[in-house]
Amino acid sequence: MAVDVSSPARILIVDDHPVVRLGIRRLIEQHPALSVVSDADSAEAALKTVTGMRIDLAIVDLSLKEGSGLELIQALRSTRPDLAILVLSIHDEALFAERCLRAGAHGYIMKQEAADGLIKAIENVLAGHIFLSERILQDRFDQPQYSLPLSGRLGNLTNREFEVFELIGRGVSTTAIATQLDVSVKTIETHRSNIKLKLNLKTAAEVVRHAAAWTNRF
Repeated sequence: MAVDVSSPARILIVDDHPVVRLGIRRLIEQHPALSVVSDADSAEAALKTVTGMRIDLAIVDLSLKEGSGLELIQALRSTRPDLAILVLSIHDEALFAERCLRAGAHGYIMKQEAADGLIKAIENVLAGHIFLSERILQDRFDQPQYSLPLSGRLGNLTNREFEVFELIGRGVSTTAIATQLDVSVKTIETHRSNIKLKLNLKTAAEVVRHAAAWTNRF
């Protein structure tokens, strides 16, 4: 991307951690062709921002306290089809990148790579290219609780099932998950049953144990 300090690319940062937003802002603003014009800590705030002001690129975290990152990507794509979207996440690229691209993102970079790779990722996405980090973690499932077959089956979960799986791992109850996702308790129970089946787990307790082991890795 050519440096144009007279008309820098306008960037929105979406992350629910203030310190992370500040760190990303400071990293980006070292580049004269990039300008962070706003940030948001939730999906709702992000959508209000992109409809109320000119944004060229949204940098989105997947784990938001209010709202799903994947659903936000879909909503941003629907609201602003011209908007470039880059996912910046702690979650393993091997499992999440494809989901994000299908949802409408243009790139995916892990936070561990941000110090050296974020600007390159931004430039590629703004230039109309798809960006994926140069390396993918090969030993991401080295915990004793996880066998490779289980980790592979996580990719068979739908986006909503994966979201429920992650919330289970955080210790959120079925009723609280239903409230957070604005669906019925019965719907969440169905998701839990599907998760157990797809991961080849025998009991609800095994679902909780594996979900907690997964979530605690990040």
